[in-house]
Amino acid sequence: MAHNLNLKQIIHQKGILTAAHRDFEKGLNKRSFFKVPDRAISEDLVQETFIKTWRYLVRGGKIDIMKAFLYHVLNNLIVDEYRKRKIFSLDALSEKGFKPSNDNSERLINTLDGKAALLMIQNLPEKYIKVMRMRYVQNLSLKEMSLITGQSKNTMAVQAHRGLIKLKLLYHQA
Repeated sequence: MAHNLNLKQIIHQKGILTAAHRDFEKGLNKRSFFKVPDRAISEDLVQETFIKTWRYLVRGGKIDIMKAFLYHVLNNLIVDEYRKRKIFSLDALSEKGFKPSNDNSERLINTLDGKAALLMIQNLPEKYIKVMRMRYVQNLSLKEMSLITGQSKNTMAVQAHRGLIKLKLLYHQA
């Protein structure tokens, strides 16, 4: 597989992946452990994320936003992990003391509140809409936002902060 790239390109791709590992490994581990509470499995999923990304790069694949790509790969691996898990019967779980609960009201309220807040972004002044979407819908970092817009990270931070204040005001007025 490595024959698709020359040595210079491989060294360049290693540098890109090394920087990505340094920048994103901690966040990927947090996400993985949150979704898969077994520490060893969650760490394996993160390592597999970097291995798959390396294979993609060596085959000549192009990655526009490394953070988004890594999280996409990790999420797919987490889904695969869920699918591999053993399915338990409800009777067997009940015998062990498990009692299913149907009270999802708090989770539902939080979900609806979040969706309402996202819809309210449209009501912000024009200069905050794009920033708020990038920051809170697309989960982009200030650095990524800065690269996209051509404005400084500080400007992005100030606009995101001010937009959030305005969004909170709108939300509490509704």
